[in-house]
Amino acid sequence: MAKKVNPSSAPAKKKKQEEAKPFTEAPRLKVKYTDEVAPALREKFGYKNPMEIPKLEKIVLNMGLGAEKDNAKGLENAVNELALIAGQKPIVTKAKKSVANFKVREGMNVGAKVTLRGDRMYYFADKLMNIVLPRVRDFRGISDTSFDGRGNYAMGVKEQLIFPEINYDDVDKVRGMDIVFVTTAKSDEEAKELLTLMGMPFIQA
Repeated sequence: MAKKVNPSSAPAKKKKQEEAKPFTEAPRLKVKYTDEVAPALREKFGYKNPMEIPKLEKIVLNMGLGAEKDNAKGLENAVNELALIAGQKPIVTKAKKSVANFKVREGMNVGAKVTLRGDRMYYFADKLMNIVLPRVRDFRGISDTSFDGRGNYAMGVKEQLIFPEINYDDVDKVRGMDIVFVTTAKSDEEAKELLTLMGMPFIQA
């Protein structure tokens, strides 16, 4: 005997499936790069081949947790916070060698790291430039002196509290992190122009 289906439950089920569809709209910053940034870079630097135009390759977030090496709960909290900030599960980094002066043994947990690529990278960069950094007290821009000579830019954040995903009441300790923008640019000048056009709030000279 065929099982009866309640007609009233069918539309609800269909609606639930529709709501579960993933967000498919392209990141705003990715669209901006294609429509505005890449053409502007090509015009300024005179690239002949479109493949020469610098682009953002990845963003690496690194949180040093040496102070938490003997605190399992603190390490867990830090990893969870970094996961919330990045929208991706971090990996725990371990000491490559023992350092007696710092009481660090080889293989000990000393940090957490996330590497963002693709759409997640663009979403994070957009959030950082337009929401997070302006929340810093007395913010006037970030330094443009932290390029590495190979087109990559590194910056430090003193506390995780500036990220909207972090609930102040849930924080057990203030933790900073390093954020590295890895680009395909061949020079610091090109990398700076790329990040500036994308919206990086460098201090104006």
